[in-house]
Amino acid sequence: MKNTRVFSLLIVDDDQLVHQALKMSLPNHWKVFSASKLEAIQYERFYHAAFVDMHLEPGAKAVGPQIIEKLVKHNNQLEVVAMSGDLSRALMESCLKAGAQRFLAKPLMPEEILLILEKIEALWDLRSVDPASNRGTIRWVGNSSASQKIKKRIADLRGETNPVLIEGETGCGKEVAARLLHEQEGDRPFIAVNLASIPENLFESEMFGHIKGAFTGADQNKVGLTEAAHGGDLFLDEIEALPLSQQAKLLRFLETGEVRRVGAKESTQVKTRVIVASNKPLDKMVAAGEFREDLLYRLASQRIELTPLRDRLEDIDELAKHFLAAERPRRNKSIADDGLEALKKYNWPGNVRELKRVCEQLSLTSPLPFIREEDVNSWLKPAATPAGAPSYTMIDFNKGLNTLVEDFEAHVIRTCLKETADIEQAAKVLQISRSNLYKKIKDYKLDEDVP
Repeated sequence: MKNTRVFSLLIVDDDQLVHQALKMSLPNHWKVFSASKLEAIQYERFYHAAFVDMHLEPGAKAVGPQIIEKLVKHNNQLEVVAMSGDLSRALMESCLKAGAQRFLAKPLMPEEILLILEKIEALWDLRSVDPASNRGTIRWVGNSSASQKIKKRIADLRGETNPVLIEGETGCGKEVAARLLHEQEGDRPFIAVNLASIPENLFESEMFGHIKGAFTGADQNKVGLTEAAHGGDLFLDEIEALPLSQQAKLLRFLETGEVRRVGAKESTQVKTRVIVASNKPLDKMVAAGEFREDLLYRLASQRIELTPLRDRLEDIDELAKHFLAAERPRRNKSIADDGLEALKKYNWPGNVRELKRVCEQLSLTSPLPFIREEDVNSWLKPAATPAGAPSYTMIDFNKGLNTLVEDFEAHVIRTCLKETADIEQAAKVLQISRSNLYKKIKDYKLDEDVP
């Protein structure tokens, strides 16, 4: 992804050779500000990044941590890189405590400097997307401490070629994170697929393709998803739904990069980064014998953990305004402060996806041009427990958590099936694939409730 914006870098070092070496290594869109003495540092100026040496005079006490602390105090989003030939643990830890994000050992390596600057650029790009002028651009909405950590983690993975595992509850924004990982790599293919929607007997054909005549109905050659993503990213959502029988095939592709279409004799080498998402803890699935341990090791070389909305309620202001703005100009609604506070009192089991739906409904149903506390409360008010539904005031803990969760899931699906016209609509309401819904109906023996 080419940058057209200009970034500013502060270099604090008493060695002029370091200044020259850094300037020669920098891309053209980085503007350099230099300081070789304490009194020359302009703390009030805005910088995107700072490279700070620990000793401004030979043999003198390390003043780098104090400089870093003062710089970060003026700009708490400044990306600081500490530098020194002194690699004592105490000094390095004092730099991190003062606010530095990285510590580089001297002499500096040009390749390492460029890699760090690319990650800093990616982080600032994630922070500064303007929703008003980039409506078609994927963005992570929110500036809570949890969201800042997620953005930084995404930026740190710029240039990563190994698989990336994104974990989080349903509705947390796993596909948004995957697309942000992809977008920061520039113009390249992005193929997204929900593994729960692929029937087990078609997995190999869908993933790796087939040749004409390979099986009944294969009337032409077909390129698989892995080949279609060559040179780019393949996003596999709901990896937890992949049957054990197919996990070995995915593992082989990850280890070799080779693709052989169904019915073909020759293999093709494919270069694709695989990004996977799971709303279930794969470690627990491994322990339960439901997921291959060797596949998890391969997928989890890099991990991103997404925080549920209930643990980053500070983001609700920005998220709600973002979703309401998306409804304009059809419905020109804003939200009052008491409306925002009401949203923050809810637990959001469906996370950001649920908040989006609620904002859409509030935009449609609120009687005034702004959404009030009573509007929010009328929509989020808990519904009365239907007859025959499990009671959660008196919970039989002897059943165990798994059985209790299954009972509740069966009740939700049964209720949805009774209130919707068909399976297709029920799957959309429940936000799962049709094949996944059919599987749950079979597992919970709900066939009589199918419309």
